[in-house]
Amino acid sequence: MDIHMRKDRSSLIVVLLLTLLSAIIYTVQIIFFREPRDTTFYLLQDFAFLPLQIAIVTVVLGTYLKKREKAERLKKINVIINAFFSEAGTEILASLIMFSRNRDDISPELDFQSGSKDIDFSRAVRYLEKADLQVTCKAETLESLKGRIISKRAFLIGIIENPNLLEHDTFTDMLLALCHVMEELMARQEFSDEHRADMAHISNDITRSMKALLIQWVEYMRHLQAEYPYLYSLEVRKNPLFQDRCVEIRD
Repeated sequence: MDIHMRKDRSSLIVVLLLTLLSAIIYTVQIIFFREPRDTTFYLLQDFAFLPLQIAIVTVVLGTYLKKREKAERLKKINVIINAFFSEAGTEILASLIMFSRNRDDISPELDFQSGSKDIDFSRAVRYLEKADLQVTCKAETLESLKGRIISKRAFLIGIIENPNLLEHDTFTDMLLALCHVMEELMARQEFSDEHRADMAHISNDITRSMKALLIQWVEYMRHLQAEYPYLYSLEVRKNPLFQDRCVEIRD
């Protein structure tokens, strides 16, 4: 028997038993107090209040529980995203951005500081969504990227398999784009600058994954700035778009 059928059957049995118990209690009340009119009156009173009870339970309480459940899911998702960028995301982004020909145009738009506001992150996301990221691949740099991204393969696959991410489509799409780049690189034994069509194909894959990763990085920075200022301060100093940034705080 299907598990759902067993659950439905169990629920039906519980409903029937509770209904029977209620009928027995009302019958005992009539027998002992011999006031069927009063029993009927209070029974109708209970039925009159039933729609209000349903409204309170299903609408008010239900809405509260859904919001609380959603907040808990978002918290779990944010923990996963934080782990991703701490373990692999920032490092991979630093590697991908090396392929960008217009890095100097992108960097100023993502130069977040301690005083950055929510509107600054929103502006950065809109800029990235429309930005024309120009990527050029070289055999030597692809070899370096291949080694770095493959070293994170087990971690990336583990992140994708996490069921909590099913509700975060954009982050999941970004992970899939990164994994596709990884698979493309792993499928090749070597790279050659002479294979221009192949280089152009890999460039398109890197462009897609880099744009998605940049957008998720901005959202990650927005979250840290709002919830964990001390972590945000570190990430500002680690900004992968600026090679001259120093993690150490100097006078």
